[in-house]
Amino acid sequence: MTQDELKQAVAQAAGDYVAKHAPAGSVIGVGTGSTANFFIDVLAGIKHQYRGAVASSEATRMRLESHGITVFDLNDVDHMPVYVDGADEIDGGLNMIKGGGGALTREKIVAAVADTFVCIADTSKRVGTLGSFPLPVEVIPMALAHVSRELAKLGGRPVLRKNFVSDNGNLIIDVHGLRIADPQGLETKINQIAGVVCNGLFALRPANVLLLGTADGVLTIP
Repeated sequence: MTQDELKQAVAQAAGDYVAKHAPAGSVIGVGTGSTANFFIDVLAGIKHQYRGAVASSEATRMRLESHGITVFDLNDVDHMPVYVDGADEIDGGLNMIKGGGGALTREKIVAAVADTFVCIADTSKRVGTLGSFPLPVEVIPMALAHVSRELAKLGGRPVLRKNFVSDNGNLIIDVHGLRIADPQGLETKINQIAGVVCNGLFALRPANVLLLGTADGVLTIP
């Protein structure tokens, strides 16, 4: 199977999961990225069952609306049973690196509200230890130099993501060369650096369920 075929398979599995676990009339949280886009296309087929969705980025909002799916501001939603999103890396504890598309802060906020975080990914994203994929860190522009120095002290090589501004008007530093043995500890430590808005470690709030696309079908973990 091609990578797109694997993404399509896990997107369909996520649609089945949502149909089974999200009550009719609820609002669904939707992530950002290529795999999430496949899920949006699947969600369009069952949109009549739900009030609408919360988008984790402007790109996701536009894709949802193009399918006629109502998009709610998160502040207007008091309960969200499921959030579905992809990952750039995911380990055996369902800790993730996310933010390759630059939407990490909004993704983390939407995930925090949802009862269940369903990660959809193909086997290329499954790793033993996080860190081969550069860790995105969203920063306030005036703090760029300071945050870069502090990230270097943690053993990484910070690189400014060129020609990119987040939906929140901030910059992204991609930290290369990390081997993340303690995802929760590193997530906390980076968040404490003055000027950091958010980092792409999803370990304090990891996925609850991983739908993993493999050549033999979609595995549900745990």
